[in-house]
Amino acid sequence: MAQVRLIGTALGMPDPYNGNGMSPREFDRLVERAVKAIPVRFRRKLRNVAFVVEPEPPRAGLLGLYEGRPLTRRSVSDSFTLPDRITIFQGPHERLARNRRQLVQMLKETVWHEVAHYFGLNEAQVRRAEWRRRLQPRSRDS
Repeated sequence: MAQVRLIGTALGMPDPYNGNGMSPREFDRLVERAVKAIPVRFRRKLRNVAFVVEPEPPRAGLLGLYEGRPLTRRSVSDSFTLPDRITIFQGPHERLARNRRQLVQMLKETVWHEVAHYFGLNEAQVRRAEWRRRLQPRSRDS
């Protein structure tokens, strides 16, 4: 079974070397920073969602994966549900990034992408939003 790490729960554990130049613990910290980079107006609305890191995806081509019921499909009459899950895959990020700066940027983009699915955007809508976002000048809350 693959190693799964829940962000924020591995405190106090030693840093095993993963063979790719970055320990899982350091990668977890970068993912935590990417989550904190989500603008407050969106982060406040994240409820019952777990951010998880896994070494490799179940299939090639994935950097992240959203599993759950998007907000747009929820109802106030819904009963207790397990947390939605946003998984970030360490291996593909490390292999694709040319340097640490690019890795940090890729993680921010992947986290944003998966959070957009949580808010109900399908893949085409997420891609359009990402394209528009790249065209806009950077602001503090974007």
